[in-house]
Amino acid sequence: MFWYHDDVVRLENEIEGLEYKPKMVFYGSSTFTLWNDLTTVFKDYNPINLGFGGSTLAACTWYFDRVFKNIEDIDSIVIYAGDNDLGDGRHPEEVYLYLENLIAKIRAKYGNIECAVISIKPSIARFHLLSSIRYTNTIVKNLTTKDDNLHFIDIYNKFLDQNGNPDTIFFEADGLHFNALGYELIVNTLKTNSEIFPQKILEEI
Repeated sequence: MFWYHDDVVRLENEIEGLEYKPKMVFYGSSTFTLWNDLTTVFKDYNPINLGFGGSTLAACTWYFDRVFKNIEDIDSIVIYAGDNDLGDGRHPEEVYLYLENLIAKIRAKYGNIECAVISIKPSIARFHLLSSIRYTNTIVKNLTTKDDNLHFIDIYNKFLDQNGNPDTIFFEADGLHFNALGYELIVNTLKTNSEIFPQKILEEI
C-alpha cells in the first residue's frame, strides 16, 4: 500500500487545514479525486472530498483509521471504490469483504451514521470486466440490506447505451474516467437518495 503514501499525506494536510467542520465525507478512488467541483455542488452539506489516487477498496479500508483520525462528528459518508480492485485481478467476493471491513470501521468510529455505497460503473476501458462488475454490484447491494443506514446507489444501468454497452458520451478519452456529462448524471442520481441528501436541502442547491 506504500504507493498511496503521498496521496494520504495530501489528505492529512487538507484535513488539518480545514476552516470548517466537515459533515459529509466522500471517500474512495479517482472517481472522487477527479471530481473537481464536488465540494461546490454539495456545499450545503459541508462536504470534504477524500478521494485519493487510483485507490482500491482494499486501500480505503487499510488507510481508514489514518485518514479519518482527526475527523469527528460527521453525518454521512459516501463511498465509491471497487473497480480498481477488480482491475487488479481481485475477485468480487474480495471486494465484498473489503467493503464489509470498511463499514465495520465506520460503525466502530461513528456509530449508525448514514452511509451510501455507489455501485461500480461500467466503463469502456474495463469492458472485459463487466460480468464481474455486475456480480460485485449484486453482492454489495445485498450487503446494504443488512444495515438500515447503509444505502446502495445504483448507477450501473444509467451509463449504458441502448445496446447495453458503456456509453461513450459519459467518459473521457481514456474510457475509464467520467467527463462533465458523467458527473452531471452522478449528481442527479445521488440527489434521489433522500436519506443521504435530504430533500429540503436539495431544493436549495
